[in-house]
Amino acid sequence: MIDQSPVFTYRFTPIADQTPAFFFVTTECPIFIGIFDGFSWIRCEGKGSFLNSPTLKEYGDSRIAAGESCLVIDLEACTGMDSTFMGTLAGMASRLAAQSAGVLHIAQACPRNQRSLEDLGLDFLMEINPTNAVWLENLPAIRSQIRPSVPLPTPSIAQRALHVLDAHKTLADTNEQNAATFANVVKLLESNINDKQRPPSSNEAI
Repeated sequence: MIDQSPVFTYRFTPIADQTPAFFFVTTECPIFIGIFDGFSWIRCEGKGSFLNSPTLKEYGDSRIAAGESCLVIDLEACTGMDSTFMGTLAGMASRLAAQSAGVLHIAQACPRNQRSLEDLGLDFLMEINPTNAVWLENLPAIRSQIRPSVPLPTPSIAQRALHVLDAHKTLADTNEQNAATFANVVKLLESNINDKQRPPSSNEAI
């Protein structure tokens, strides 16, 4: 059941001065980040959800904008994912695919998380548990060098709602089954956002 609640030689030395300083993240389910030669690393500990997926998106998109062609999402310590988190992954994978040879790797997803991604057809957008990735033999070194994101103030309700809507629209656009699965979610989110943005009528203002 899908949780819909809102070859080459590489050096494994982080390039810290290229990493943006601040990204929103919850302390309960932190996101860890690192930049290495040939890929950027994002690790989720605890549940991946609408709470920490803004960090995932902001950092991932910043690395894509910087020309990164490989993002690795480390799910070894991820206890589960909601649909917003998976939609965020799908969006980054699509933006990477639009670049030449861009790819999103999922590292060490447990069977449950792998099944969640495959049930939504996202294994066509990303490589889940690849067996020939260049980073596979260097996992301990990589994980010892990543660092936690620095928390920012909590996003506003409007910002959160737009993020959740964008993630679900991405899932709905992926295939026909997802379009049917998330149609009501997208419709409800759009309605709520439109209601919040609508100026009060003269009667409501009194």
